[in-house]
Amino acid sequence: MSIERRRTDQATVYDVRLRTVDGRQYKRSFRTRREAENFAAQERANLARGLSIDPWAGRTTTLADLSASWMATRVGLRPRTVELYSSLLRLHILPELGGAELAKLTPARVRSWHAGLLGKGRPGPISVAKCYRLLKSILLTAVEDGLIARNPCMIKGASAERSAERPIATIDQVDALAEAVEDRWRLMILLATYGVLRLGELAGLTRRRIDLEKGTVSVVEQLQEMHDGSCHVGPPKTAAGRRTVAIPPHLLPELACHLDRYVGPEPEAFVFTSPEGGPLRRSNFRTRVWLPATKAAGVEGLHFHDLRHTGNTLAAATGASTKELMVRMGHAQSPRHPHLPTPHRRPRRRHRTGPVGSGGQGHQVGPEARA
Repeated sequence: MSIERRRTDQATVYDVRLRTVDGRQYKRSFRTRREAENFAAQERANLARGLSIDPWAGRTTTLADLSASWMATRVGLRPRTVELYSSLLRLHILPELGGAELAKLTPARVRSWHAGLLGKGRPGPISVAKCYRLLKSILLTAVEDGLIARNPCMIKGASAERSAERPIATIDQVDALAEAVEDRWRLMILLATYGVLRLGELAGLTRRRIDLEKGTVSVVEQLQEMHDGSCHVGPPKTAAGRRTVAIPPHLLPELACHLDRYVGPEPEAFVFTSPEGGPLRRSNFRTRVWLPATKAAGVEGLHFHDLRHTGNTLAAATGASTKELMVRMGHAQSPRHPHLPTPHRRPRRRHRTGPVGSGGQGHQVGPEARA
């Protein structure tokens, strides 16, 4: 390893000549001797620790090559996550950076790409944060594999998703929503609120996960709808998502009634299905059930997911600790909504007509069944 001074037509540079572990020679040039000495010292330290970087690998491997191998080796990802990552790469990352050699992906180039995404306005800031976080993870693998010396994703705070504060429905508004939907959807509104269950968790809930004697619902699976129309039932995204939730006693009669009227007797029967008995699809539920209900209840713009925050703040008002709120919501981190609403009260009961029987439909999972 040596440092040599060299004059060019424009300036004087300092060349650091080094050899790889297998004896191949390579060179790096710097504007000042101090920069050259610092680089040489860092390389010697890396060699001593067995962390040498292949100087050619980063010049022959593109980000598109690396991302393809990175995706292929992530064997534990859920189908929806694979779909999300593939979409982010195809639409927002690889079009500008895919052909770049890893060694030429500098912090300045990453900042330019990131600023360009934010400047376009599409995708939104949350999706831009997801793109940046994915790129940073992929390039971290390049560092670990010795393809590059450092990760060029160095923008502070760029990985954080900053959502606008969402509204929290009042109990009266929740009651109005429950009254605005057909009877088969009423319990979904109430469980999303008072059980703080996600839509995918409700769609994947089966009869075997409900214990009426103990008054609990076990969240073990969730149903995810893919862009191609197929549905996948799998575990929650995180370990914290797998949990047992206590259902308020006043909802148990409604839960028992719903099981009798709309759910098949087999343990694996879905609790919430389309009227035809197929899997509950997020897209169809939103357009056919949720949006008309919010309009009828006078709460247009409210998201179904917002009901969870109403339930969480109700629990907070009763004195639940932060840890208890996290467990109930299936969060690994503290919930973001500290607001305290009006005291809890029972939802108004709808007058039911007709006999309550056991004629629930069975269920099937497939792209042909539409809610």
